[in-house]
This record gives sequence, C-alpha cells and structure tokens, in this order.
Amino acid sequence: MPVSLIIGLTGGIGSGKSEVSRRFEALGVPVIDADQIARLVVEPGTEALASIQHHFGDDILLPDGTLDRARLRHRIFTHPDEKTWLEQLLHPLINQRIRDELQQATATYVMLSSPLLLETQQHLLVDRILVVDTSEMLQIERASKRDASQETQIRAIMATQLSRAERCSRATDIIQNHGDLVDLDEQVTKLHQLYLELADGSQPS
Repeated sequence: MPVSLIIGLTGGIGSGKSEVSRRFEALGVPVIDADQIARLVVEPGTEALASIQHHFGDDILLPDGTLDRARLRHRIFTHPDEKTWLEQLLHPLINQRIRDELQQATATYVMLSSPLLLETQQHLLVDRILVVDTSEMLQIERASKRDASQETQIRAIMATQLSRAERCSRATDIIQNHGDLVDLDEQVTKLHQLYLELADGSQPS
C-alpha cells in the first residue's frame, strides 16, 4: 500500500536542511535523500559516470575512479552550458530513482529531502512542501564551516537556487532555523504531529 502523504523538504545551502532531516528520521520517518541518490547514479561502473568522463575528460575522476565533485562543481559553475548538459543527463536518472523509492516506501508518511525540490520537477512528487528558512548571512556562515568553501563559491551556488522569498512563497510549511537546537526540535515535533494527523486522514488538532 503506498504512503498516503509525501512531504518535500528543501532549503537553500546552509539553511540547516540536513539537521531537520535527521530529526525527522529520529522520529521514525523514512527520508529519501535526493543528494544521496545523485551520488548513487554516478558511482563507478554506471553509464552516467562514463558519459561524464567522456564529456569532461579523464581528469574529472579521482585516482580511485570516483567522480571529482569539487572539479566538476567548479566546471559547471563557471560554464553554464556545461551545467545544463549535466542536468539533462542526471535529472531524469535521479527522478526515476526517487519515484522507485517512493513507491517502495511503507510508513505513515515519508519525506523527500532535496535542495532542488522547487528548481526541478521533484516538487510534483510531493503533497506538501516544507521549507527550512534562515538568513543569507547564516547560510554563508554555516556552509563555510561545513564545506570549507569560499564565500564566492557559496554565493554562486545560492544564485542557482530560488531566492528566500520565492522559496517561502511556495511553501506549505516553514521551519524558521534562526534559533537554537531546542527551538528547532520544537518546530519539528509540532510538524511531525501535524503530518501524522494528515496522513491518518484526521483533522489537525
């Protein structure tokens, strides 16, 4: 029996989406992670990785044969046409894998976590959209600490994503991730209860 409710979780780089995702998982909610799927479809031996190697050259691979993500990221953010080519290759593969996992899921409700939920057709797969929102300053600060990335690179990534205002305007639910972890836990717990009630078909209390 397919799940009755699919929540799409998204947020800009450094918004704290992963923290939110882990908290829902801790509550027993299956989370399908589009980032993890994006890595799976380009593992060594896949047709997608072979296509990327043929297109970009052998130096797009690390010595162990895996994709050099840092080099690829630099290429696509400095050459928009290359970004388009890569998206046309990978997005259909990622979306099909997501569809397969959603069909196989068994739970009261399931969550699809994706940084590009609203920038791609993935939002069509979900019933509600949960946006993790925070200030641009905090996004840059958190992303810099997490990835040791330069601010210019982080801003380049942010430029490819929807603005905060547009992302929030398309949200069904919003988590404001400006405070501490206690505040974050409270917001997640409240939404979890709401989603359980919606999935069960009862009126939210």
